[in-house]
Amino acid sequence: MTIKSENDAVKIGLFGIGLDTYWRQFDGLRERLIGYQNTIENKILSSGVDVKIVNCGLVDNPISASIAANKFKQEDVGLIFLYVSTYALSSTVLPVVQKANVPVVVLNLQPVKAINYAEFNSLGDRTKMTGEWLAHCQACSVPEIANVFLRSGIKFNQITGTLHDDPIAWNEINSWLRAAQVAQTIRSSRVGLLGHYYNGMLDIYSDLTKLSAQFGVHFEILEMCELQENLIEVSQDNLNEKIQEIRDIFDVQKDCPEAEIARAARTSVALDKLIESHKLGAMAYFYNGTGDENYVDLISSVIVGNSILTGKGIPVAGEYEAKNVLAMKIMDSFGVGGSFTEFYAMDFNDDVVLMGHDGPGHPAIAQGKVKLKPLKVFHGKVGQGLSVEMSVKHGEVTLLSVIDAPDGNAAFLIAEGESVTGPILEIGNTNSRYKFSTGARGFIDAWCSHGPAHHCAIGVGHIASDLEKLAQLLGIKAIRVC
Repeated sequence: MTIKSENDAVKIGLFGIGLDTYWRQFDGLRERLIGYQNTIENKILSSGVDVKIVNCGLVDNPISASIAANKFKQEDVGLIFLYVSTYALSSTVLPVVQKANVPVVVLNLQPVKAINYAEFNSLGDRTKMTGEWLAHCQACSVPEIANVFLRSGIKFNQITGTLHDDPIAWNEINSWLRAAQVAQTIRSSRVGLLGHYYNGMLDIYSDLTKLSAQFGVHFEILEMCELQENLIEVSQDNLNEKIQEIRDIFDVQKDCPEAEIARAARTSVALDKLIESHKLGAMAYFYNGTGDENYVDLISSVIVGNSILTGKGIPVAGEYEAKNVLAMKIMDSFGVGGSFTEFYAMDFNDDVVLMGHDGPGHPAIAQGKVKLKPLKVFHGKVGQGLSVEMSVKHGEVTLLSVIDAPDGNAAFLIAEGESVTGPILEIGNTNSRYKFSTGARGFIDAWCSHGPAHHCAIGVGHIASDLEKLAQLLGIKAIRVC
């Protein structure tokens, strides 16, 4: 999985722990443990995630603990991996994590799957034997650390396994790395809001202050007149280039009028300029254009350009759905897409849920080339023009909705399922068929019981575990229905 990042490498803190009393008692033990820690650093650096490791070495007394705490604070790390190298006093662990005040993952990683008992017992020197045991006793101080963290109100996660040949442990570590990178991307994202809410959709009305506080994003309120000004300034060269781009990306159906292709292309160029001038990483939009034919013409020609932007990692959500464009941005930052969707219908014969939406789609996760079709009516919206028709790639999928939880905070609602083959509604919209382990009835009932808005984001692959970790890093609740 490729993690998309618009920012610098995410900073990950790493420190090991030990007891300084041991070093003069057992020759080579400290160096050996540092070697294990270096192995962890190298494996993290080769994970495929753009990371910078802030390695504070082996913390083995209160003085080195204070130094490590200051270093992590100064470097502004987003996540700390605490490697339990051997037994260590919890008093050397607590200050580091307390001062850094970021999520911590305890790595209980033994160097081998099991001690070679025969070789160990044949050493013939109990001091050497004890030193050898201490190189393998990572689990020894894990209960002590857990006790102190819980009593101190410090939330933590723990990964138990081995340094080598342990895909379970290392998949978990890599999942945390991906989540940390996406958390950094989301916290520094600029999200444009163009137009206004779809009048009467009470479920999508959002507290932008709350969303800014919880996700760290900046919302930029945009004016339709700026987009209109951009449209007027589109050059013929830019228009020709965009028309070619449209033909390259989409399967343009024969009944698409050339004038509509040109109209969509012109608006797409204007949208590109809007995104660039405000340095946006995502956008939500809706507009009626009542009483002004120019604005009706503009807003009815945005679907193609917004689909192109979505495919380039700048997700665009219709109906001014600020919560859902965050979900789309999160999914896209994980490299799995994040197409705007809602429930369309249920097929009880095949036990599937049909889901899709009018407006922009995500070409990068389409099953085949996205079709471009002309519509005489945009249902519930003004005007006519070109629209996109696609299904999400067949195979594993994950659904994410950013919801307003009953306590007033945002939360993640997550489900894993499968995009399956079969007939779809060929109406010029994005739509797919999805199966869930709970069955169609069970999924709909479980999903809706948590009160989401009627939109969600769909991405390819199963990444619920990554999303749950991201929720922890953002300090919000994650609810998984299947």
